[in-house]
Amino acid sequence: MATSSTRRDPLAFVRPDLLQLPGYVGVEPVESIAARLRVPSDRIAKLDGNENPYGPSPRALAALRAFDAYHLYPDPDLRRLRERLAEYTGAPPESIVCGNGSDEIIQLLCTALLRPGEKAIDLPPTFGMYRFETEIAGGVSVPVPRRPDFSLDLDAVARAVDERVKLIFVTHPNNPTGNLLGEDELHALLDLGVLVAVDEAYIEFAGLERSFLPWIRQQPRLIVMRTFSKWAGLAGLRLGYAAMAPDLAAVLYRIRQPYGVNVAAEAAALAALDDRAILMARVAAIVAERERMFAALRAIPFLRPYPSHANFILCDVLRGDALALRDELRAEGVFVRHFDKPGLRDRLRISVGLRRHTDQLIDALGKAGARLGLL
Repeated sequence: MATSSTRRDPLAFVRPDLLQLPGYVGVEPVESIAARLRVPSDRIAKLDGNENPYGPSPRALAALRAFDAYHLYPDPDLRRLRERLAEYTGAPPESIVCGNGSDEIIQLLCTALLRPGEKAIDLPPTFGMYRFETEIAGGVSVPVPRRPDFSLDLDAVARAVDERVKLIFVTHPNNPTGNLLGEDELHALLDLGVLVAVDEAYIEFAGLERSFLPWIRQQPRLIVMRTFSKWAGLAGLRLGYAAMAPDLAAVLYRIRQPYGVNVAAEAAALAALDDRAILMARVAAIVAERERMFAALRAIPFLRPYPSHANFILCDVLRGDALALRDELRAEGVFVRHFDKPGLRDRLRISVGLRRHTDQLIDALGKAGARLGLL
């Protein structure tokens, strides 16, 4: 029972494990960056958030302008959107769960599957939201580091699976390394007898033919997550979805917030699905720019870029300090991502922007490298 002294402190009522949990660190908005640097926003090369530089499709923007029911609650079952996603993915509507970004899907999975002390396996370096949501749910995140080439250490994963492991999170292509999950790797994970959640946030940049989503019809323990943030340029509207066994999808729908996906996000997503030709042409342009940027980065003597199937490139910083290099690039108006995590401290992740952003990046790397004595 709370004492009179603890009643004065609201933190005394908070779960102790959450008081020790580090928050997820997102990226700074471009308006804030520009104001702090006192430069126009169009001089900022924001290459730290894996955002689509082309923005929403024309039909999505038109749908947002024309929509006239913002005063009404969304359909809690998102029936139209699930039907359209069924057409796009080939998964039946009853297998599809929509959420406020794929982050909400991750949260729902952890809430539904993990009792306190139960485990989810994480495969770092990878997306930090898996560990974050696992621990918020009261679960235990079990890291199984990848091999030096970023492939999975399947023997180590198998050793980590015990009776308290419920779920394995794996990304395809992986963030921040950009490499793909192999079919043999996924088969091996599924053979371990637990649920496997494959996050395909960047799959459009790798080619939809590489998606594992069609596997859900034969693999009831497989969950495949996707998002409209990257390929469709709707990151700010927060809309993700996942395909899974219908019985599991029904559980997630029972526990989700009924109005988590807002009407603007739904309207934009429906229009984006009608504008796939334009959006996929933009995806192709980003992929072409990724390859141009990769070639330019390879010519920088203090960097080693890794081949990528996503809309970003991870680079080893071979000389000097990666964090210092990131800060020098910021002084030039170029923002890239540094992660203060094991396996990533000597690396930078650089998102693919427009051609002019790549040119600004390469120019800034030359200036920063000269100032830091890296050339």
